Amino acid sequence: MSHWFGPGEVNSVVVADIDLRVGGRYHIGFTTQDGEQHDVSGHYDTVDPPRRLVFSWAWKSTPERVSRVSIELQPAGSGTDLVFLQDRFYDQAAREGHERGWTATFVKLGAFLALGA
Repeated sequence: MSHWFGPGEVNSVVVADIDLRVGGRYHIGFTTQDGEQHDVSGHYDTVDPPRRLVFSWAWKSTPERVSRVSIELQPAGSGTDLVFLQDRFYDQAAREGHERGWTATFVKLGAFLALGA
């Protein structure tokens, strides 16, 4: 996770506490490219390996603004499609900020996965 998570540089994750089970909690801390530390946490609602993961998402700085992340992995030819949805945003600005962060994260994830290919 430290190699690909967050919009910062590779290995920008400084905390990754994960209890991956229904009702389990997680806490991830990472540093962005501007040097700011960010912390996000939540709980797992659905854990269905290797198909589906659904969890809440709340920043330490705005814990009252809880959104939801759903990830599905679907067979696709000789590979796998990742279907990602985050919803229940506080407002449009929050949605747009998350879109920027996740886009950078997925670029890093793609580069990380390419290393294993």
